[in-house]
Amino acid sequence: MAIETDGSSGRRRRPGGLTPGQARRESAKARRQRTEEILARLRREYPKAHTALDHRNAFQLLVATILSAQCTDKRVNEVTPALFRRFPTPRELAAANLTELEELVRTTGFFRNKARALLGLGQALMAEHGGKVPADMEQLRRLPGVGRKTANVVLGSAFGQNVGVVVDTHVQRLARRLGLTTETDPEKIERDLMALVPQPDWTVWSHLLIAHGRQVCQARRPLCASCVVADLCPSAES
Repeated sequence: MAIETDGSSGRRRRPGGLTPGQARRESAKARRQRTEEILARLRREYPKAHTALDHRNAFQLLVATILSAQCTDKRVNEVTPALFRRFPTPRELAAANLTELEELVRTTGFFRNKARALLGLGQALMAEHGGKVPADMEQLRRLPGVGRKTANVVLGSAFGQNVGVVVDTHVQRLARRLGLTTETDPEKIERDLMALVPQPDWTVWSHLLIAHGRQVCQARRPLCASCVVADLCPSAES
């Protein structure tokens, strides 16, 4: 089999695939069409893609997402059952003992900062929102420990609102490898993806990229030979 080489990096490329040069030169319309085809293939490949954080309601998802910063979803899912038994609602969380809270979330890393954020979260939800998680981007972002990514997770997966695109490390990596952005800042990456992906698909798009990033397009050794979108990817290797 003939091997194509990316002249800038020397990497062996899959014959017949999209080259980096073609990706850089493609029109906005062509990039949207390519994105929609990537979306369609990944949807077929991962028909049950959803958030990996175990939760029963918006409050639990919000807490779990805060804990997931610099931590695996698997570890968070090991911690949250005991946490939610002890603090099942914002009311109990608002009255938590900080030391006890720290011990419960210790294994998620940065546990002191996370415990303070959760305590502040419970207090803010009780004082400002009647103990309910607001279904609004700006109100969510004013809560302790909540940034745009966390707000997008909650709005998309708990409230079914496609307000933005969740950009975690997997989405950042795949968006750049797929040639859908050249940005490195998560909010700039999000803007690029929002311009390419139809709004009704913003939430599922993130779930699909995360699933693909975990199973195939891994950080250290992407499994390009097993990738269903390799021919649409300017980074695909032979």
